Amino acid sequence: MIDIFTTGGTIDKVYFDALSEYQIGATALPDMLQENNVFVTHRVTQLMRKDSLELTDADRAAIHDAVVASDADKILVTHGTDTMVDTACVLSDVTGKTIVLTGSMQPASLRVSDAQFNVGFALAATQTLPHGIYIAMNGEVFDPATTKKDRAAHRFVSK
Repeated sequence: MIDIFTTGGTIDKVYFDALSEYQIGATALPDMLQENNVFVTHRVTQLMRKDSLELTDADRAAIHDAVVASDADKILVTHGTDTMVDTACVLSDVTGKTIVLTGSMQPASLRVSDAQFNVGFALAATQTLPHGIYIAMNGEVFDPATTKKDRAAHRFVSK
């Protein structure tokens, strides 16, 4: 069993037209997993619908509490990329579980998006990595303690 917790972020952004602001919509994960024939046993829980820049300490505590309370030892968290490392660091005291955070640089609703690849990659990482906290983005696995988002390059890098 893989518990998937969604928090919002770019992966779940919805744009209504070229002039409108985005909104965080219902999570795209259930449809994405079904459309890609993902059969691994999982459950999806949408914890919140927020851009990661809007996450508070209380939100991070809620994510932490959900991960700790889960009876699964494999956890995937979808998260906005801007503060993904911060949330991963909050989860660093959780032991006995493999916890992988992922997100996307483009919304899943767009034709050209890294969302589906990142979720698939993160699902594989969740199943194969030893217990610990990881960030899985764009084909690479990172240790949150030694990584950061390179906004100019639109990717994560090791410090």
